[in-house]
Amino acid sequence: MGALAADSRAHADQDDTVLVALVAGGDAGALEELYRRHSPWLFARLMRRCNDSEVVTDVVQDTFVTLWKDARRFRGTGEVAAWLWGIAFRRMVSRLRSRKDVLLLPEWEAGQTPAAEDEVLLGVEYGDLAGALRRLSPEFRSVVQAVVLDGLTTKEAGRLLGVRENTVKTRLHRAKAQLRGSLVDTQEA
Repeated sequence: MGALAADSRAHADQDDTVLVALVAGGDAGALEELYRRHSPWLFARLMRRCNDSEVVTDVVQDTFVTLWKDARRFRGTGEVAAWLWGIAFRRMVSRLRSRKDVLLLPEWEAGQTPAAEDEVLLGVEYGDLAGALRRLSPEFRSVVQAVVLDGLTTKEAGRLLGVRENTVKTRLHRAKAQLRGSLVDTQEA
């Protein structure tokens, strides 16, 4: 037990990039440390997208299985957290492609007012903008989700979506134009 605890402490002091390199070399302790650091926020962030905690738990597990198998693919550019989010997001999209029952409405206690950010997100998910977003092509919608809602840079979104950064910029520009048109049509109706 003493060796395991010492190994755990040694990994706790390591940078994420170093830990990924250790995972690529087959170090299970490094994988455990990355899981300890990143699984809680991945779970919380994915729960904002899916109301099924079993699916989210499976996606988080799949993310770390992928990390174990593909750690050598990490190029060392960018943040490990962004790379893990990209893996998790793609896993979630794959799982939910055919499901329509997975939106999560935040539950506030009686009398509690939602935070301004939650109100905006509810408007995005359930208001006029939600309908306009649903009318976008999947390619445009995923770019808006990644850049606008998730706050990724166009470079990070490109990496996440598997397209060039300029493609992200073009799709975002076109998506915004379509959204403006849809929202104007909604207001005139």
